[in-house]
Amino acid sequence: MQKQRAYIILILALVAAAIAILLTIPPQLGLDLRGGAQLTIQVNPTKENPDVKPTIKDVEAVQKVLENRINEFGVSETTVQTIGENKILIQIPGESQPEEAERRLKGTAKLEFKQQKQGTEGEFIAENQVKQQKASALAILTQGDLAKANQEKIAEVKQSLEESHKAIASLFESVGLTGTDLTDARPQPDATGNRWEVAINFNDAGGKKFAELTKNLAGTGRSIGIFLDDDLLSAPVVGPEFADTGIAGGRAVITGNFDLESAKDLGIQIKGGSLPFPVSVVENRTVGATLGQDSIRQSIIAGSVGLFLVLIFMVAYYRLPGAIADVALIVYGLLTMACYALIGVTLTLPGIAGFILSIGMAVDANVLIFERTREEIQAGKTLYKSIESGFFRAFSSILDSNVTTAIACLALLWLGSGLVKGFALTLLIGVVVSMFTAITCSRTLMLLVVLSNKKIRQKPELFCPNINSVPSNQSSVINS
Repeated sequence: MQKQRAYIILILALVAAAIAILLTIPPQLGLDLRGGAQLTIQVNPTKENPDVKPTIKDVEAVQKVLENRINEFGVSETTVQTIGENKILIQIPGESQPEEAERRLKGTAKLEFKQQKQGTEGEFIAENQVKQQKASALAILTQGDLAKANQEKIAEVKQSLEESHKAIASLFESVGLTGTDLTDARPQPDATGNRWEVAINFNDAGGKKFAELTKNLAGTGRSIGIFLDDDLLSAPVVGPEFADTGIAGGRAVITGNFDLESAKDLGIQIKGGSLPFPVSVVENRTVGATLGQDSIRQSIIAGSVGLFLVLIFMVAYYRLPGAIADVALIVYGLLTMACYALIGVTLTLPGIAGFILSIGMAVDANVLIFERTREEIQAGKTLYKSIESGFFRAFSSILDSNVTTAIACLALLWLGSGLVKGFALTLLIGVVVSMFTAITCSRTLMLLVVLSNKKIRQKPELFCPNINSVPSNQSSVINS
């Protein structure tokens, strides 16, 4: 009896904690329920080989990089999947500005650290000044109404600016230090607090390369060229104090004319990896939540009606055990939703389907237990022994069905993607919680009712409607 009371205290504590979690942490909804951004991206041939189309493996490589970048958005349940031969569909829940997502995703982000060639100091200063003048002129021409009236001039300046980029790039040589040697890239305010910079961390090999690079350039007056997609971001000069060891520690910053958004974008692109092929956005649109709201409303109505009918059936067919199972199902629902909130599960329509399916499995577990218990009562055993035996006999069947379902869910989590993973995760959590509620909650409540109330023990028909009287061997035990 004390054991059952301890279980009841545990169950009540878990229910209270679940209610507190649900009141504190709002549910996360997917694109189909709350809207977001949807982009269709096309993978294009490289400039070096414009006639060679990207293969399926090339598109898959681009897809992997895009997935890494999307993960840095801090969103869940994003969908990244290939369409046709060279297109990728991306769905980002909760993203209200698809233009921002487009800017972060489509940059190739090929980062490389180069050393300036000897004897090019004066040439670099001159070329860099020309580049800055052309960039300023382009910024003026593209402002407001001037952009429409100066399309030809803008094209000329862009062409000239690209030539400046190439001229500056020719003044530097590669040392084999690229973005693949980085482990992290994050925006941070600079020393003045007015601008932003990107703090980067190298891996062990990258840290050694960077130390060697800074050692070779220390005190020479030559710059470290930090290039992004062959465009010079910054060209810092290393002081003579680093001539012996270089800049050790594996840390550095990328400075430039960054605000918070541009620094954040650069960090996401660098950390996500460089795109092996250039991409272009062929469709960019915002998905409204109207459909999602309708789906939520309809799902709630359907789920509520279905659950109500299940609860009524359990009471009508199984009497008192059915009522206990109803309580266990309510506990199951609270615990499952609390687990979703704690883990950060994003609810989509397939995810909701997984939750509803797990409810069916929880009901099935109780049905197995009650049928075995009914068989034991009909065999003439006492209520207590019938309940214990019923749970024991049903446990192997419940365990087998739940384990096989869990294995299927793990396979879907491993091999699936997007919405399939959402379905598998919600179902897996539901299966685990249903095992707990069926074996612990239902069993504890059943035994507590039997052990604490003598009148109920004398009415086995409450547990087995087909029996109208207590068997003789059972009566002797009850009355003893």
